[in-house]
Amino acid sequence: MYFSDYMNEWLYGEDGYYKEFKAIGKEGDFYTAVSTTPFFGASIANYLYKKIESGEIARDTLLVEIGAHQGHLLGDMIQWLYSCDPSLVESMRFVIVERQPEVQEAQREYFKERFGDDVQIEQYFSLSELNEPYAFVVSNEIFDAFPCELIKDDEIAVVEDDTIRWEKAPLSLLEKVSPYRQIKGEVAVGYREFASEVAGSFDKCDFVSFDYGEKYVRNDFSIRIYKRHETLPFFDEGVRLADEFKKSDITYDVNFQDVIDSFISVGFEMEYYETQARALIRFGLIDMLEDFAKQTTESIYLREIDKVKTLISPTIMGDKFKLIHFKK
Repeated sequence: MYFSDYMNEWLYGEDGYYKEFKAIGKEGDFYTAVSTTPFFGASIANYLYKKIESGEIARDTLLVEIGAHQGHLLGDMIQWLYSCDPSLVESMRFVIVERQPEVQEAQREYFKERFGDDVQIEQYFSLSELNEPYAFVVSNEIFDAFPCELIKDDEIAVVEDDTIRWEKAPLSLLEKVSPYRQIKGEVAVGYREFASEVAGSFDKCDFVSFDYGEKYVRNDFSIRIYKRHETLPFFDEGVRLADEFKKSDITYDVNFQDVIDSFISVGFEMEYYETQARALIRFGLIDMLEDFAKQTTESIYLREIDKVKTLISPTIMGDKFKLIHFKK
């Protein structure tokens, strides 16, 4: 089978890595911006709130998260919106799109525990179930979780018995990577179809997402395995795929130009492409921290500042992660 099919089975197949809820953070295999500090979600919510406050977005708007994991990002956004204007929790609708039933159950338990009956969450298995006039859509680290093909020098990776071999790549795949001058690395499968699903679900929308990668390809492999906060190079001689299959996370750097081309092809315009640090500061993160300092103890404030530094430090997440914002 092609590597994309193998990766899809690894992550989403029966007993796949993401088939059931997986812990993120200290107890899991990796950290995300969401697991680092609630100020990540609060910053995005603050950006949304300012647009609602100015009248650019309606007070009864639909807030959608795709690939929400347990739901912490949406929960942090709701919490911040409530702190800004409690009535928004009643006027707005909140949606999670999640295709794994087991993960949906974990999300319901989480929101029940965090908000009781005060917040109602709508859950859908697919974007195709939605047909709305407008939505503010968010996702975090979704594009790096799409299956990908592996190519090198006009060849494509094929997996047999958990072993990689190479064969002549299909012409259609080589034509796809030609505009990026790519001869080696990962080629995501499904970006354009996903963008089309988003476009077909909402007459108008803002789509805001964070992920790691660049607008160019390095012509090298970035694919890697995460296991208990250890990074395992995929092609390392010490890595046996049979031992890691479905037991560890697998990911790669995003080709953001491919993402941009995919969304523009179905009618979106790109509003922003910038580093995570620049985006969060533009969203009001610094002002939010200054207000937080006035409401809490110095020790709590300093602990939170250390976490926030992880989000915006150039050598950690600040420059490696990017914001991409599309508007339809």
